[in-house]
Amino acid sequence: MMKFRFRRQGTDPQREKIKQELFAFSKTVEHGFPHQPSALAFDPKLQLMAIGTKSGAIKVYGSPGVEFTGLHKDTTAVTQIHFLPGQGRLLSLLDDNTIHLWELVAGASREVGGVRREGVVCLQEVGSYSLPGRPGIESCSATRVTVLLLLRSCDLLCIGTEGGGVYFLELPRLSLKENQSLLQDRITQSLPDDYRCGKSLGPVESLQEHPQQSGKILIGYSRGLVVLWDLSMRHVEQLFLGKQQLESLVWERSGNLFVSSHSDGGYSLWTVTSGNPYTHQPVSSTIPYGPFPCKAINKILWRTSKTGTPVLLYSGGMPRASYGDRHCLTIQQNKDHVTLDFTSRVIDFFTVHSIEQETAFDDPSALVVLLEEELVVIDLQTPRWPSLPTPYLAPLHSSAITCSCHISSVPPKLWERLVNAGKAQRGQQHTHRSWPIFGGKNLAPPPKQQELLLTGHEDGTVRFWDASGVALTPLYKLSTANVFHTDCDPCDDPQDLNNDPDAQQEEEEEWPPFRKVGCFDPYSDDPRLGIQKISLCKYSNKLVVAGTAGQVIVLGLSDERSDHLVDVSLVDLLQDREGFTWKGHDRLEPRLKPAPFPPGFQPLVLVQCLPPASVTSVALHAEWNLIAFGTSHGFGLFDYHRRNAVLARCTLHPNDSLAMEGPLSRVKSLKKSLRQSFRRIRKSRVSGKKRAITTPTSKVQQANAALAEQEEVAPVQRRIEPRSADDSLSGVVRCLCFADTFLRDGTHHGPTLWAGTNSGSVYAYALEVPGVGSGSVCERGGAGESSVCVEALLGKEIQLMHRAPVVSICVLDGRGKPLPDPYEASQDLAIAPDMTNTHSVLIASEEQLKVFSLPKVSAKTKFKLTAHEGCRVRKVALVVFSSTAQEDYSEHTLVCLTNLGDMHLFNIPGLRPQVGPQRRRSVRYDCIRKEDISGIASCVFTKNGQGFYLISPSEYERFSLSAKVFTEPLCSIQLERPLEPTPASDGTTTQPQANGTHKNQTGQAEGQTSEPQSTLSSPLLDTPLDSPLSCTDLTLDSTGELTVEDVRDFLTTVDEAENNLRNIKEEEGHSTGILIN
Repeated sequence: MMKFRFRRQGTDPQREKIKQELFAFSKTVEHGFPHQPSALAFDPKLQLMAIGTKSGAIKVYGSPGVEFTGLHKDTTAVTQIHFLPGQGRLLSLLDDNTIHLWELVAGASREVGGVRREGVVCLQEVGSYSLPGRPGIESCSATRVTVLLLLRSCDLLCIGTEGGGVYFLELPRLSLKENQSLLQDRITQSLPDDYRCGKSLGPVESLQEHPQQSGKILIGYSRGLVVLWDLSMRHVEQLFLGKQQLESLVWERSGNLFVSSHSDGGYSLWTVTSGNPYTHQPVSSTIPYGPFPCKAINKILWRTSKTGTPVLLYSGGMPRASYGDRHCLTIQQNKDHVTLDFTSRVIDFFTVHSIEQETAFDDPSALVVLLEEELVVIDLQTPRWPSLPTPYLAPLHSSAITCSCHISSVPPKLWERLVNAGKAQRGQQHTHRSWPIFGGKNLAPPPKQQELLLTGHEDGTVRFWDASGVALTPLYKLSTANVFHTDCDPCDDPQDLNNDPDAQQEEEEEWPPFRKVGCFDPYSDDPRLGIQKISLCKYSNKLVVAGTAGQVIVLGLSDERSDHLVDVSLVDLLQDREGFTWKGHDRLEPRLKPAPFPPGFQPLVLVQCLPPASVTSVALHAEWNLIAFGTSHGFGLFDYHRRNAVLARCTLHPNDSLAMEGPLSRVKSLKKSLRQSFRRIRKSRVSGKKRAITTPTSKVQQANAALAEQEEVAPVQRRIEPRSADDSLSGVVRCLCFADTFLRDGTHHGPTLWAGTNSGSVYAYALEVPGVGSGSVCERGGAGESSVCVEALLGKEIQLMHRAPVVSICVLDGRGKPLPDPYEASQDLAIAPDMTNTHSVLIASEEQLKVFSLPKVSAKTKFKLTAHEGCRVRKVALVVFSSTAQEDYSEHTLVCLTNLGDMHLFNIPGLRPQVGPQRRRSVRYDCIRKEDISGIASCVFTKNGQGFYLISPSEYERFSLSAKVFTEPLCSIQLERPLEPTPASDGTTTQPQANGTHKNQTGQAEGQTSEPQSTLSSPLLDTPLDSPLSCTDLTLDSTGELTVEDVRDFLTTVDEAENNLRNIKEEEGHSTGILIN
C-alpha cells in the first residue's frame, strides 16, 4: 500500500539563527536542602562548608550565591568529608571504602549581562584511592576505613580502619606510605598484661592531631584505649587505659588535656603528662543526664573562651528510658545549660572559632548543626544562644510541599512589605548577626527584577521565597490554621510566649533543659488544612489560597496586627442534585470569634465549598474583585467585594460516584472497583466490534479503513480512542480562566469566565460586572455600584471529541498574544490587548492543543502530541522568550510538559512546533525522568522561560529554556595555591544532579557554573539505528492517517499545509461539539 510522506521545504537560515538566540535548555541550580545528607566539613581559612549526601553528591557553600556541586561516578553514600584548609581541595570517603580528592579549578571566562566574568571556579575530582587488603587476610573488613585525619601540614592523611590499623596516605599524590603503617599488634605489645588480657582493641574510632605539637596524634580504639603516638619517632608516647567503649575524642586548645566521650552517655577528661607512660584513670568522668542508663555521646567538642569557662558541646547522651528517641545536642558553659531538641537526626556539627596559633582561646562564635532534614546555626556570642536565619539551605519540606506558584517582576513596594512582615515574624526567635559562612565571591550580577516562589504545604502554611538568585531565601510564612478550629489551637501568639516570664521560668526548670530548635515539622495537626492552589495578584496585594477541605480564603496585605472575625460564605456546588451523598471528610470549622492575625497577609473572607472536596483549580481577577474555584463536583464564582456568590455549576456525571468519596477517604468497595473494571473492558470490546462493522461510504473512508486494517500507521503516531463519558472523576474542574474578550458577538467584548473539566468539557460564561463595560474599565466599589451584583450567563459549551481532560485555557487577542494580567492594561503596565481583530481561545487537553476563533468557536488549528505511545500533556505555559542578540526582540511561545518529562515548544497561535537546525522534528528537551511522577506534577514555569520542579521532597531543580534568561552559580575563590584550568571539554558535559538521577560518565564533576547548552535537542538524537525513530523520512503529520484531502491541502500554500496537516479529517466530518445557548 502506497503511503504519502512529505518533507518540509528548505529551512530558513535566518530563522534558525533566531531560534538559537531564543531557546537553549540547561539545568542551572538546585534550591533547598540536600536530600539525605550524610557528611559535613568546614574550611576555617576559606570559610566554606561542604555537605555530602547518600547519593554521592558533594555540595560546597560559602556566602549566599557561592555554590559548587560535584557528583561521584558511583551513586554511593559519602560518609566523611575533610577540607585541606586554604587550598580549595577536599577529600571524600565513600561507603564503598574509596577516598576521592576534589579541587576547585578555574573555569572558562563567562559573559553575563554583557560583562565578561573572569575567575569563575568549578569543582572537579582529580584522583581516587582504595586501601588494599592486608596480606594473608581474606576479609577486607580489616582495612575498611572508619575515620580520617588530615594533618595541619596537609601533606599526610591518617586512615583508621576496622582492623585497628592506622595507615598513612601522602597528599596530593594519594600514595600509601607503607613503611609508616601502624598495626594493632604493635600497640598491643606496649600494653600492660592486665589490660591486654587477650582482647582486641577494636576498630579505630577517632584520630586527633595535637594542637600545639605537629606529628603527634591521638588514636582512640573502640574498646576504650587511647594512644598518643609520635609520628616522627614512631613510638608510643603515652597510653590512656580507658575501660568504657569509646565514641569520640577532642583536644583542648593548649594540648594539656583531651576529652573522650563514651557509649554510656558520659565523657571523661584526661591530662597529658610527660614521663608517665600509663594513665589508668581520667581526671574526671561525668554522665550529665545520669544516673539512669543513657545513650552514647556520639561526638563532643571542647572550646575555650576568654571568660575562662570552656564551652562544651556534645550530641546524644539522653536517658534511654524517657528521652531515648530525642535528637539532641547539648551546649554547656558554666551555669548555662541548653539541650537543643531537633525533629530529625543529628548527622554532624562544627563550631566557627579562631584558628590562629597566636590566639590563646577558641572563642566560638557559631555552632553549625547538620541534621537529616535541615541545617541549624546557633549564635554562641549572644545570651541564650539563639538561632540564625539561614539565607540558603532552608528546608523547603518543613511541612510537605503540596503546590507552588511563581511570581515574576514583583513590585518594590510589595517586596518591602513582605520583607518587613517576615522580620516581624522572626522577632526574638532569631539573632540578627551576620551569616558565619561567608567564603568566596559571588560574580553574578544583581537580579534585574525580584521574583517570588510561593509554596503551599500540608500544615496549611504558604511560604514566600526569594527566588531572584541562586540562594532561595525564606522571606515570610503565612499560616491559615488560625482561621479554623483545630486540635492544636494556633490562636495563641508565639511571641506572647517569648515575652512571658512565667513560661520562660518553667522552661528553665525543666530537666533536661530542652529547647525546640529548627523549623522541620513533618506532622500536620489536620490534613484538611493542606494547601492545594495559590493565586496572587502582585498589583492589588490580594492572595487566594485554597485547601483540601474545600476552603477558599481571600487575603489582603496589612502592615499592622489585627484582631477580627473572618466572614464565611457557603457555596453548594451540587445545587441540591439528588442521588449524591458525600462520603469524605467533614469541612473545617471556622472560628466564630475574632482571632489575632500578625502583620502580613490577613484573611478577608472564607468561601467554603460544599461538599468539602479538595479544590482543584482557582482563578483570581482582582480588578473585578472576583474569584473562581473548582472541585471534583463543579465550579463557582464569588464576588469577594460584596461577599456574594455569583455562580455555582455542578459538573458531575450521573455515574461519578468516585468523586463523592474524597481524597482522604480510605473506604473503597473492592466489589465496586471490580465491577467498574469489567464494565470498562466490556464497553471497549463492544465499541471495537461496532467500529469493525461500520461500512465505509466513500472512497476516502475505504482508503483509511484499508490502512487501518493493515496497521501501517507511521511509527511516530498512535490512534487515540475516545474516552467514556461516565469515567470516574470526569467532573473534576482542571482549569479556570478570566478574560475580557468577545463571547456573545464580534463587536462587544466583556468579562468572561472559562472552565475546563476532566471529561473534555469547556464552559464559557459571559459576566456582567458593574463598572466594567465594553471597551472601558473603571475602578469598582463606588457608592452607586454597591447594590448592583455581578451576573453570569452561560455563553458557550464545548465538548472535546475524545473527552480528554482540559489542562489549560488561554484567550489570545487579535495579534495572537495572551491577554495581560489584571491591572496591567488599565494602569499602562503592559501593552494593551488588540480589541480590533478577532480573538481566539487556546484549549490544551491531555492529548492535543487546539485554537478556536471567537466568538463563533470554530476550530482554526491544532496539534496532537502523538509522537510517542502514551504521551500526554501535563503542564502548559505561555512564555516570553527574549533574544540574546536583539534587546527588543521577543516571542510568545507555548511550552508543554508531557508525562514522559519532555518539554515541547510551539509558536502561537499557529501551534507550529519549534524545530532545530537541519531537523525534521519539533524541539524536545529531556528535562525530567518519566519515572519521576512527583517531579512532573510539581513543575512550575516562569513567564521568562525558567522553571522549577522537585527532585526530592526538599529540593527544587531550576532549569531554563531560554538562551538569555537563566539563574546559575557564578563565583570565585581566593586560594593559597594557583588555580589550575579546567581540562578542555567537548561540549557534552552533563550537569551533575545531586539527587543522583544523572551520572557524569566522564568522571568529571562540573560545578554548576558551566555554559548552558545552546544546541536544541531532538528525539532522534541518541536513538539506535534499528529504532523506528531513526528513519530520516518521518511523516510530517503527527495527528492521524493521511487522506486525499491531506494531499490536496499540501499542494496549496505551505502555511495552509502546516495547519491542515495537524487536523484529523475524520473529526471534521462530525459536528464541532459546540452547544451555544
